This record gives sequence, C-alpha cells and structure tokens, in this order.
Amino acid sequence: MTDDWMTRAEAICMHCGGHCCNGAQPPISGDCYRRLIAQGVPDAVFGQEGYRFVKTRDEGTCMLCKAGKCSIHAIKPETCIAGPFTFDVTGDTIGIFLKYETICPLVRLLKEFPEAYDRQYAAAVRSITRLVMDLRENELAAICQIEEPDTEKVAEIPRVYPVQHDDRH
Repeated sequence: MTDDWMTRAEAICMHCGGHCCNGAQPPISGDCYRRLIAQGVPDAVFGQEGYRFVKTRDEGTCMLCKAGKCSIHAIKPETCIAGPFTFDVTGDTIGIFLKYETICPLVRLLKEFPEAYDRQYAAAVRSITRLVMDLRENELAAICQIEEPDTEKVAEIPRVYPVQHDDRH
C-alpha cells in the first residue's frame, strides 16, 4: 500500500473518532487475554457473559478507547484486527462479512484500492480463524447470536478445527 493510501486511511479513522468502538464488546480469546494481561491491560476491563469480552463504558464506548483512539492499537484483539470485516459460524463454515460504510467509513477507501482490500481481508481471515479456533463451542455460540446489521457477506471459508493432541503417548 502506498503512503498516500495510509495517510488517507489514517485521516478517515481520525475523523471518525472510533465509531467502531461504540457498542463493541470484542470477543477475547484465551491467547489474546493472556497477551493483553501480560502487556499490562487490567483484568477489570474484561467481562464474561457467555464469552470473554472488553467491557464498554456507561455511554457505550469500549473501555480501551481513549479520546476516540484505541489505547492498545498495537496489541488489539482479533476482531479489532479484522477491522471492518466480521464473521459468523455455521457448522463447518465461517462466513466473512464486510460492514457497511455507515459503520466504518474506511470501507469506501478499501473498495477503491483492491490491493488494500485484499491485504485487510487476508489479515481479517487470519485473525478470525485464529479466534474461532481458540474459542470453546459455547463461547462461539454466544458470539454468533449477536446481531450484526449493516453488513454484507463477502466470503465463506472452511472452519479450521484445533488439533486434538493425544496425551496417552
């Protein structure tokens, strides 16, 4: 991606002020939780209702959003890495969805630059796949019950299951 694209993307995100962080309770995998705690994120920002997530403040913003910016941007959770892409799981298939521009104004820029779109899509698939593999079935079921309006399905990928280790040897 070019410097021009990055500059434009950053400007869009700065102008938006963290709209994607409003009402968001991103799921936190076990690996992500341990990583965030090790980096000094306080345990008090996490909630647990069917799955572990980052809590929101009374007005609805993510507890980790400060002045319209992610305070842990460099180490953010998997769904935050996925950006304007989100997911749903049905059986052995992960549906990949793209949020509408009304939710994330960066979507228009991604669609204007196929290379940027492809790069973000690939990052989203890696992050989402890692998250899905790390969650227990009951956590995944709770997450997939959450309505995510204003999205369009852009792909279906096979669900990858974690490798089951045989401890008898």
